[in-house]
Amino acid sequence: MKVLKILLIGKNGLISNARLNGRDMPVKKFPASGRGIKDIGWLKSNFFFSFSDYYQPDKSAFGTLQAFNDDFVEAGKGFGIHPHVNMEIISILLEGKMNHKDTMGYRTVIEEGGVQIMSAGKGLRHEEYNIGEGTVNFLQIWIQPKLQNIEPRYQLRHFPKDKRKNRLKVIVSHEEGQQHCWINQNARLTLGYFESGERLSYALNPENKCVFVFAIEGQIQVNEHPLPERDALGVWDTAELSILCETEAHFLIIETPVNQK
Repeated sequence: MKVLKILLIGKNGLISNARLNGRDMPVKKFPASGRGIKDIGWLKSNFFFSFSDYYQPDKSAFGTLQAFNDDFVEAGKGFGIHPHVNMEIISILLEGKMNHKDTMGYRTVIEEGGVQIMSAGKGLRHEEYNIGEGTVNFLQIWIQPKLQNIEPRYQLRHFPKDKRKNRLKVIVSHEEGQQHCWINQNARLTLGYFESGERLSYALNPENKCVFVFAIEGQIQVNEHPLPERDALGVWDTAELSILCETEAHFLIIETPVNQK
């Protein structure tokens, strides 16, 4: 039987120890209501960690997960050409259509279910615009790289939501492959889309010590912690997660090392 004990309440979110299979695991809650907000009209961004002009010293990162932004971009608007260096940048398109152009010569279109990665390495420049008729919603995720100053690279894959119902789908990994994107870090990103009442277990890569779970749509429980829509939960020092879908739910699991390796 699993037992949950709340040991400490931190001022920036609940910090507790969850007991799963007889073992304590540190846990931190990241409520949607506690995110930083940037609203410049055409762009509305929600930041779990310090980013742009939003700065909170106690929200600098979670392991090597450097940024997690929930962005909304108006039609016809976007991000002009700008540089990146030594960062793994992942975009997950939840709604709408965007284009991508970069100094490596890539010209792509990303639609709902699309996942793109950029290993910025020694440097690249890119731009992205909403080329659809409605608002774009995408997740922008930055992960610190394993190796510095590599040759930059780009990759795009599509993972239609209706083709992955009631199963977990790895979308980004450190391993090369044809079924997912791969990046320069021992990380793994997995999407889940399940019916209400589904229960599942998720096993981590033994090398990873941090896992961050984000409820995209619906409500789930992670190791018996309720996770409402757009909330996130961080867990340290665990080999597995137990997930219950309280409603039909769409969620993202991010595993990363604690430190760059």
